[in-house]
Amino acid sequence: MFQKDLLQGKRILITGGGTGLGKATTQRFLELGAEVYICGRRQEVLAATEQELRERTGGKIHSRPCDVRDPSAVEEMLGIIWAEGPLDVLMNNAAGNFLARTEELSLGAFQSVIGIVLMGTLHTTMACGRRWLAAGRGGVVLNVTTTYTITGSAYVVPSAVAKAGVQTLTRSLAVEWGDRGIRMNAIAPGPIPTEGAFSRLLPRPELAEAAKKRNPLGRFGTTEEFANLAAFLISDGAGYVNGEVVTMDGGEWLQGAGEFTALGRELTAKEWEMMRPKPKKTKE
Repeated sequence: MFQKDLLQGKRILITGGGTGLGKATTQRFLELGAEVYICGRRQEVLAATEQELRERTGGKIHSRPCDVRDPSAVEEMLGIIWAEGPLDVLMNNAAGNFLARTEELSLGAFQSVIGIVLMGTLHTTMACGRRWLAAGRGGVVLNVTTTYTITGSAYVVPSAVAKAGVQTLTRSLAVEWGDRGIRMNAIAPGPIPTEGAFSRLLPRPELAEAAKKRNPLGRFGTTEEFANLAAFLISDGAGYVNGEVVTMDGGEWLQGAGEFTALGRELTAKEWEMMRPKPKKTKE
């Protein structure tokens, strides 16, 4: 479908690039000729992904530990990257989400998700955008949102709030920065199985099967499909696409708002207790 040199010469940063959709997209970008930087909070995960994808693709990949919630850490990371050359593309993929009854969530739970998803996206976007604008060069930002940004969704309220902000940021800056060569777009994926995150949101196999049956296509999406869409949107072939949020969910959202609303009503009290966000232990 794509020419092997589609992204040749592109220098790309993917936040949350060590696992899940970020990892799959990193692999696809490398296969298409890009040089990719990945960042995340867990150094060991990043290092393992970097080694694995370098061996698998033979591409240029670098990893940088960074908590995108911290604007000074973001600036430090981008300063190091820019010293080697400017980025062409930023993909904001870092996220946090969990299924929970909203009345049981602490303020910290909201702050955690909003900090990563909304503020993290803002920190990286502004840091790259200011550099591009100061240099008079163009750039591309691709954000990952969700299908319930307009309608909202029960049981994933922190994510809905944060992703709605990301979608608005995408469309606002598409207008403000478009005439200076910076394109802003987003992908709103439906359910796509990934290691770890997906199992936390669908704790029972029968719930996954029920979710498939609710989808007009009768299946979930794949990481390969997501990565191919991302590759197109950041490529020069999509140069006239700006301010767009591309929904990729098999038509699921068209038949009812909030993919987790029905799911949440099927969980037992014991399952809710198992899924309750646990406070992180602090080191002495």
